[in-house]
Amino acid sequence: MLEELRAPNTRYSRSLRLSTLIRLRWLAIVGQSAAVMVVAFVMGFPLPIAPCFALIAASAWLNLYLTFRYPGAHLLPPLAALAILTFDASQLAGLLFLTGGLTNPFSLLMTVPVVISATSLPLLWTALLGVYAIGLTCLLAVFHLPLPWYPGTELAMPLVYVVGMLIAIVSSITFTGIYAYRVAEEARLLANALTATELVLQREQHISALDGLAAAAAHELGTPLATIALVAREMEKALGEDPRFREDVTLLRSQSERCREILKRLTSLSSQGEEHLARLPLTSLIEETVAPHRDFGIEIRMEPGEVSGPEPVGRRNPGVLYGLGNLVENAVDFARSQVTIKWWWNDETVRIVITDDGPGFPAEIIDRIGEPYMSRRQLQGTGGGGLGLGLFIAKTLLERSGATIEFANAGGEGKGATVDIRWPRERFLAGEGAFVRPGERLEKRGATA
Repeated sequence: MLEELRAPNTRYSRSLRLSTLIRLRWLAIVGQSAAVMVVAFVMGFPLPIAPCFALIAASAWLNLYLTFRYPGAHLLPPLAALAILTFDASQLAGLLFLTGGLTNPFSLLMTVPVVISATSLPLLWTALLGVYAIGLTCLLAVFHLPLPWYPGTELAMPLVYVVGMLIAIVSSITFTGIYAYRVAEEARLLANALTATELVLQREQHISALDGLAAAAAHELGTPLATIALVAREMEKALGEDPRFREDVTLLRSQSERCREILKRLTSLSSQGEEHLARLPLTSLIEETVAPHRDFGIEIRMEPGEVSGPEPVGRRNPGVLYGLGNLVENAVDFARSQVTIKWWWNDETVRIVITDDGPGFPAEIIDRIGEPYMSRRQLQGTGGGGLGLGLFIAKTLLERSGATIEFANAGGEGKGATVDIRWPRERFLAGEGAFVRPGERLEKRGATA
């Protein structure tokens, strides 16, 4: 399920909004025009004005065409965005060719198209654009018109300066491109993981509303079923011992009574038992979490620890149920033969510890457990193609409920993993953070990921 959710998000996060490129290009057009006019008319340097403004006009014409051809919210496919950014790099290289090549201090702007690509396009397209920009930069180091300078003089830059500028620009393109790509990729992964979390919670929210729908259905069906039962009783009296219809009428009446009993239970489930369902003792919470994982050939041992005071009874929280269930499932997946679940409570703390006898957490990821797309399976080579989203969602949901979670190895690496979940008793009883409204971000509820 999470893989299906991730795929479309990744697709759209890899698209570049056309309005963004248009605004950036207008900004570049204004800056380039201002620079040419200041150099030519304010500073009085000789400059090929007509070719420079021809290149600027080409960029402006493309902007106008894209503005009128497509709506502002249009998402560019990666190949189209690459073509536009390639044009931008070529246009900027043309301006630099006319104004001194790498001796022009504005040559550092060759990094801009690559940085834009790194934040929004796939790695392959960004690498191709980076290679193209570096190739143009190398050509500009050799082929260019003189740098505009005072009339009658020519500013000759030493070769070591040009080589230094070349190295600086190539390094900037490489470093800023990689850095921008990594930052944008981490932001995309986090956004996709949070979206998956919200969708899971919305599903749980819809499930929790089914008891209300059942009560509404029971109320609506009650009247016609009462009529059917009344007619069946009258028919039974009228037919008496008629062997042709007696059994059928008796069956009809008994089944209508059965339907009424079922609807009565549904009605009481919503009206009288709602509070019973809304509250869940700690031991019932653990049992409800463990029950789906008992039939997988792994022994699950329940070991109560020292307790003091009454058993904590918290609100039924789909986020907590999902989070604990995921941690138990993870332990069962990696256990060799046994998973142990212990719990404690006192006047201040509620605590659950889940331990398996599997290989434990690899040392290289134990400090990063709970990050999105950090999968224990991938590093341990156990297969399954896990994305690491399960632990991220579980950790986020439990922390939203007020819990703190610690991941460790039970007796050292290779001797089993342990997950320690603790709540302040007041937070557990309050059962906060049960739901996320559609569109609401986890950060608003104090989530930490």
